[in-house]
Amino acid sequence: MITERPVRRRGPGGAKRAPGVENRRDRAAVLRGYLALTKPAIVELLLVTTVPTMMLAAGGWPNWVTFAVVLIGGALAGGAASALNCYIDRDIDQLMRRTKRRPLPAHEITPRAVLIFGLTLAVISVVLMAVFTNWLATALTAASIFYYDVIYTMWLKRRTPANTFWGGVCGAAPVIIGWAAVTGTISAMGWALFAVVFFWQMPHFYALAIKYKDDYARAGIPMLPVVRSMNRVNFEIVLYTVLTLAASFVAWPLGLGPIYGVTAIVMGLAFLAEAVRLAYVTRAGAPVNPMRLFHLSITYLTVVFMAVAVDGLI
Repeated sequence: MITERPVRRRGPGGAKRAPGVENRRDRAAVLRGYLALTKPAIVELLLVTTVPTMMLAAGGWPNWVTFAVVLIGGALAGGAASALNCYIDRDIDQLMRRTKRRPLPAHEITPRAVLIFGLTLAVISVVLMAVFTNWLATALTAASIFYYDVIYTMWLKRRTPANTFWGGVCGAAPVIIGWAAVTGTISAMGWALFAVVFFWQMPHFYALAIKYKDDYARAGIPMLPVVRSMNRVNFEIVLYTVLTLAASFVAWPLGLGPIYGVTAIVMGLAFLAEAVRLAYVTRAGAPVNPMRLFHLSITYLTVVFMAVAVDGLI
């Protein structure tokens, strides 16, 4: 954690800043550090899929208490998993350009404080789910945190290039957690939407792994682009993009309407076209920009699940 003692720095014109000002700056830096540990962008993406799923499961707006609890509990669970991930990965984060500015490698917060923070968020999230939802949603929430931090982060991530595939389980878990919170069960529709997010994660994260291939190699993480040829990586990107589209089409006749169907087709074809383009450019030996696919994948998931929400309302 940042040192409590105020550091007197000179402001404009050589004047010393007052200790009170530095204290406020330090507190703000600590708060920003704790927020960064929760990886808000990931939490936001998880909620993008959870809210529409709940609306579809409820056939409109779900019970407001359940809705609020799943949003808050889901955000806390995602933040807990991310903070604990930062604690576990603090040794490799300092070796990677993409992660070396995180609070732990930057020495802004102590490992012990991060561990306590992550565990506290985890307990609060599970308790919230247990009190206000049902046993299935609660069990899935607890299991997703455990799976991400123990099974994925501590074991699979560092040992197998299939880490992204198996890690996709916890990434797609919020979909079935939201469905279970509303209905108490998981129907075929819930599993179909789970499959969409599960398969989507491979092209999404492989694109990022191509961009930061050298970082992962430096840290000794066997991401697929590090240990396999680009032809193999592109094959899997196209394969899992096709499977994402297939899962989205399976969901259509299970209870979704034409708005979703048209959206899934149009966005799916755009997603697939970009995946194929990346493979073609790589084979041609031209400069590769995998972040085009990465950003388009986010747009795809957001728009498709917005269509799920619209169909859930009407």
